[in-house]
Amino acid sequence: MTSKIAKCVLAVLAVAAMASCSEKKKPNVIIVPKAETPKPSAPVRMSEYTHRDDVEWIGKTYKVEVHRFVADSLPMVKDEQGTKYYDNLIRIKVIRPDGTEFFNRLFSKKAFNDYLDANTRDNGVLLGIVFDRAEGDNLLFGASVGSADKLSDEYIPMIVTLSRMGNVSIARDTQLDSIEPLDANAEDEEEGV
Repeated sequence: MTSKIAKCVLAVLAVAAMASCSEKKKPNVIIVPKAETPKPSAPVRMSEYTHRDDVEWIGKTYKVEVHRFVADSLPMVKDEQGTKYYDNLIRIKVIRPDGTEFFNRLFSKKAFNDYLDANTRDNGVLLGIVFDRAEGDNLLFGASVGSADKLSDEYIPMIVTLSRMGNVSIARDTQLDSIEPLDANAEDEEEGV
């Protein structure tokens, strides 16, 4: 009789062992290793753009054109990961109602050097200049110099003011959401940039 009990115990243990060895149901979670983003082997170029606005200014309609393009001739910059970027040049043109040219100037990052910290001066690019508004005798533009990495939000905002006499002044923008009128006697302005 002992052998019958022993056989039953062994049978129960065998079934238990088989049950514990069977595959357990896995959850529906799929773990995929994160792929490393490959570093570009060639220097990165920002896209070229041209933006035109018809602007009511000093009683007439002027055409304002801002054109950004890559500057192969300027030194490249590197970000913290060692990725190289080309810098940009930006041309601002203002055309009078009669079709003649009132203003035509090419801006590089160098035009803004006095308003940049050392890191942005060395590692930043001229990101953009956009027309903001006409105010009194001035046309106001927002400008930025900073990291060329699309995922970065590091930049220094500035205000470019063009007077009706064709003079340009630049100042740091201390109001991130809007451009305020500039005081002609402010210390951080630079005439004829």
